[in-house]
Amino acid sequence: MIERIYTITSHSGIHARPATTLVSVVTPFTSKVSIEYKDKQINLKSIMGVMSLGIPEGATVKVIAEGADEDQVIKSIDKVMEKEGLGV
Repeated sequence: MIERIYTITSHSGIHARPATTLVSVVTPFTSKVSIEYKDKQINLKSIMGVMSLGIPEGATVKVIAEGADEDQVIKSIDKVMEKEGLGV
């Protein structure tokens, strides 16, 4: 299991477009991938789940990947966070 903490830097937070991007990046992987915000843990492969968190700018989120390809999942999320200007 790998856990990574991100601080959301996007002025809009994680709204529909970036949530869709994150979901589409992790969906092909076999690992279980979750995102945690304010003690709520949601499947990162669920667009409705991610949207329900209402993650604003400045929020700290934890991404948890568990499975055979967990390293690749986290690397992919790192790239999306940087490329889309979502967080660090």
